[in-house]
Amino acid sequence: MTRLTVAQVKDLNNQGGMSFSNGAITANGTITVTNIVVNGTISGSSGYIIPNQSGNSGRFLYTNGSSISWQANAINLGIPNSISVYNGNNTWNKPSGVKRIWVMCTGGGGGGSGYGESGAAGAHTETFVDVANINSISVTVGGGGSGTNYSGRGGNGGTSSFGNYCSSGGGQGANRRQQHEGCTGGTPNQGSVRIYGGSGQGHRNPPGLGHGGHSYWGGSAPTAHRQQQWAQRHRGHAAYGAGGSSGRNSERGGDGRVGMVVVYEFI
Repeated sequence: MTRLTVAQVKDLNNQGGMSFSNGAITANGTITVTNIVVNGTISGSSGYIIPNQSGNSGRFLYTNGSSISWQANAINLGIPNSISVYNGNNTWNKPSGVKRIWVMCTGGGGGGSGYGESGAAGAHTETFVDVANINSISVTVGGGGSGTNYSGRGGNGGTSSFGNYCSSGGGQGANRRQQHEGCTGGTPNQGSVRIYGGSGQGHRNPPGLGHGGHSYWGGSAPTAHRQQQWAQRHRGHAAYGAGGSSGRNSERGGDGRVGMVVVYEFI
C-alpha cells in the first residue's frame, strides 16, 4: 500500500487548497462539486444545514431569522396552538412557545326595561399582538347592566379590554339615550377591527317584542306576552355581550349579558 502524508495541498497559484489535521479536512477556498454523497451526519454553523428529519413527520421548517428548526403545522396553516376565554377580570399569561395572539373583546350588554324597551349590546374589537417579548397582559371583562321596571333607566354594560391593545365599550341601558327611545350599542374604542354593538328598542305595542340588541356573538334573551320575568329568567340564554330584553308590560326587563375576551394563541 502506498501512502502520501501531507499537511496541506494548494493549487498551482499557491492559493486556496486544503489543510489536513487530526483526520479533519478544511477547505481554504470555494469548493465546486458535481455530486455529494453523505454517509453520515452534517453539522456546523451554516444556515443551509437542515435539522435532523427523524421524528418530525408532518412538521415544517421554520426560521426565526437566525436559525432553522422543525415546528408544528400551526405556523403555516394558521391553526391556534391554544385558546383562552375570559368572562371575568383576569390576567393572561403567555403559554410556553407562543409568539403571536389574536384577541377578541366584547363589551357587556345594557339592561332592559318594560313595554318593549330593551338594552343595547356591547361593542366588539379584534387585533393581533406580537407577544414574543411579553409574558402577561391584564384582562378586563365588562359586566351586564341591570334590568329595571318600565320607563326606568337600565344599567349600562361595562367596557371589556385586553391591556392597551383592544377595548370595547358596553351597550347602553334602556331609556339611557332618551326616554322611551331606543338606546345605542357600545362604541369600539381600540383595535384593528371595530364593530358597534346592536341597538336596543324603544317603547312599543304589543309590549312583549322588545328584544335586546344583538352582539357580535349572537342574539338576546327571549321576550314574553304572558309569562312574568321571562327575559330575566332566561337571560343566561343570550349571547355574550347582548342587550337585555324587555319585560312584559310594566314588568322588569332582563339584565344585559356579560361581555367576553377570547385569545387565540399561536406558536
